[in-house]
Amino acid sequence: MTKQTLRIVSLLPSATEIVCALGLEDALVGVTHECDFPPSVANLPQLTASRITHETMTSHEIDRAVRSQLDGHGSIYDLDEQKLYELKPSLILTQELCDVCAVSYKTVKQAARIFEHEVPVVSLEPNTIADIFANIRTVGELTGKEREAEAVVSDLTMRLDALAIQLADVRKRPRTLMLEWLEPPFAPGHWVPEQVALAGGDASFGRAGEPSTTTTAEEIQAYNPEIVVLIPCGYYKEDILRQLPASHLPAGFADLAAARSENVWAVDAASYFSRPGPRVVRGTEILASILHPEIFGAPDKREAVRVPVEMIRSK
Repeated sequence: MTKQTLRIVSLLPSATEIVCALGLEDALVGVTHECDFPPSVANLPQLTASRITHETMTSHEIDRAVRSQLDGHGSIYDLDEQKLYELKPSLILTQELCDVCAVSYKTVKQAARIFEHEVPVVSLEPNTIADIFANIRTVGELTGKEREAEAVVSDLTMRLDALAIQLADVRKRPRTLMLEWLEPPFAPGHWVPEQVALAGGDASFGRAGEPSTTTTAEEIQAYNPEIVVLIPCGYYKEDILRQLPASHLPAGFADLAAARSENVWAVDAASYFSRPGPRVVRGTEILASILHPEIFGAPDKREAVRVPVEMIRSK
């Protein structure tokens, strides 16, 4: 498949970022309503819409709505099949990993049947950072950009190696809770525990390479994290700060070591932790600054902010 014939539809924000990292933004003809990086892709036709929004709903309301839809075997996303047909893609990138993260693979496959000629529908299924790098290579192979893909992966790998070198003599690895949802609380999964470990934190709370799961106030209290980073899926730090006054964090949250030392942080989860794309490495670097400012300096306030104690409410 040559660049001249490429017409890529990306139904996953992380796939959009991978395509652009490989220098193929000009080949993108359609994206999702959540694709916002690089900023220029926001001008492309959007093929999806969500039935829920964190702009008007609390995290508790969103969780309830999502469970209701999925338990009824529905979807929280709509796909504009007519627009998809009009764009005449030569490659569709999507996912099967999570029905909450993007339009389902099954829906996309069914929609692709409208084309007279078979259009490849490629599902990207990362569970770990190594898987993310493999996905970058996969997109490179599909698009004739193998060399560019290797260069991107090499750069990302070198940045993680640089962190490891700087953290080699660190003995204190703070107990770190990455809260993937506010209400109910979710313990981290997939690549996030890896990000914690690579950033010099204790990553024992969560399950690397496996889906994130709900946790309890008792489990959090027993772990007693020294640092809490709020990373509700798909949220930016401004969304988190807006949501907190209407959210109830787990009972006893104010008594945690992290809360007492004012080490509760809000970051751009959508940019650096939720999306399995190249920027997970930047997320790891941001996290390293939160966990070890004595080595890396304080995090940039544009990327991470301390949550004011008075903003935290618990059950």
